[in-house]
Amino acid sequence: MNAPTIPIASLEIPLACADGHRYMLLARMPARADGALLWLPALGVAARHYLPLAEALAARGIAVFVHEWRGNGSSSLRASRRQDWGYRELLEQDLPVSHAEVRRHAPAGTHMIGGHSLGGQLAACYLGQHPQGFARLWLVGSGTPHWRSFPAPRGWALPFFYQFAPWLADWRGAFPGRRLGFGGDEARGLIRDWARVGLSGRYRAAGWDVDLEAGMRQVTATSRGVLFDDDWLAPASSLRALLAKLPNSPHDVTVLHHAALGTRADHFAWMKQPQAVIDAFLA
Repeated sequence: MNAPTIPIASLEIPLACADGHRYMLLARMPARADGALLWLPALGVAARHYLPLAEALAARGIAVFVHEWRGNGSSSLRASRRQDWGYRELLEQDLPVSHAEVRRHAPAGTHMIGGHSLGGQLAACYLGQHPQGFARLWLVGSGTPHWRSFPAPRGWALPFFYQFAPWLADWRGAFPGRRLGFGGDEARGLIRDWARVGLSGRYRAAGWDVDLEAGMRQVTATSRGVLFDDDWLAPASSLRALLAKLPNSPHDVTVLHHAALGTRADHFAWMKQPQAVIDAFLA
């Protein structure tokens, strides 16, 4: 006998930040939710690409709210010489607005935060500033970009890219990720903050007097990571290095291969077929 279909509401919630940035928070809400997940996209990926994940989780009884990064999808901003931002704006301005909306729409049940790639990193940083706000952290294809956490020989080449990318972004006014095939067209400040972590291994938001590393050390929420065995952008060593920044968070990691996924086990293919990822999270 087939399981009964759960009615799911599809919402596009318009939000505005204190500095005028506007975007849509995409939500998939089952009629009766056991929990709520605030989901953060990867670098340069619009929120709508995670709707298969949101809909499949909602069918399992979890309300999902997909955040939109500045410069992508429904965001009112686009990176340019005149429009710039970095980790500070994402963590201090934007995410609290989405977080408040999650609490408003889903006040009860277990609250979780998670993300894909850079989204997972910034989910950990945000959780460190709001350690009582979430009971679980979910990470997919994520890990610190610190070059020392990547296996040789690729790791040895990363410092050159982490110096080149901010220079290119400054020269052009924004990082031309779509042309290069890495991320989207990203703001200069965002690329500088990301590259600084890649070189130093320490998370910091330029212009913000907050110790992100100290915050992550206070996290006690359970962390669960999912990796893919053909994903060079997020090797297991980089996820271990990220989880080491949360020493008080119990964690486990699942590595999926193509047979389990039913598609390529790389950084992005799972987004269209997220069932195996969901099974790993809910196991």
